[in-house]
Amino acid sequence: MRRYLARPTTALITLTSLLALALSLGLAPASHAQTRSITVSADGKVSVTPDAVRINATVSVISDTSKNALTQANQSSSKVRAAFLANGLEKKDLKTQSINVYPEYNYTSDKGSTLIGYRATQSFEATVRNAANAGAVVDAIVDAGGDALQVNSVTPFVLNAAGATASARENAVKNARTKAISYAKLLGVRLSNVMTLVEGSAPSFERPVYALDKSAEGNTVVDLGQQEVTVTVTVKWSIR
Repeated sequence: MRRYLARPTTALITLTSLLALALSLGLAPASHAQTRSITVSADGKVSVTPDAVRINATVSVISDTSKNALTQANQSSSKVRAAFLANGLEKKDLKTQSINVYPEYNYTSDKGSTLIGYRATQSFEATVRNAANAGAVVDAIVDAGGDALQVNSVTPFVLNAAGATASARENAVKNARTKAISYAKLLGVRLSNVMTLVEGSAPSFERPVYALDKSAEGNTVVDLGQQEVTVTVTVKWSIR
């Protein structure tokens, strides 16, 4: 009587079929299991004193012709420009925002619109890098421009923000870790490795509270106040 041995190929096919069935039922090997994690977002904030001041000012002149108006505006603008440069500003920190010449009308209910002349304007934006000198700069340009000059705004801001941003970023990461540890304790797990870290949009700068005032001697004083720099991060930790 002959005896026959089972062919190896038959056993291999059976094993392959069983593995395919297990995968189809969602019984994946443990190595394919999703890593457990905790993800948190946190802010880091730092308050700093602004180190620069931005001044926006406009020379505005009205005359009988557009040419005369522009000539007079140019003369006043030259004086204002010289006052800026004589009080510590470099040419790179002074720029013209606009130059305009246009007819100006006066409106009354009985006569309607009546041409009263032509107005010429030139607007400046200046960056005062020495914030403590901003008040003196304001006084100088007002004295130079006289009644033709309008100071539109005087705004302290952080010019060199790299150090403040780095500190805010460090605080954000520390706050995120503190929050993640708190969640881990509540869940009865432990933090492991950082999987991802994403910083939110560019660091935000809250406008400072400031005042434009006169000292007892009559000089303009710009109070710089404090400005808040904020960085937001989202960090993902694996847990065990």
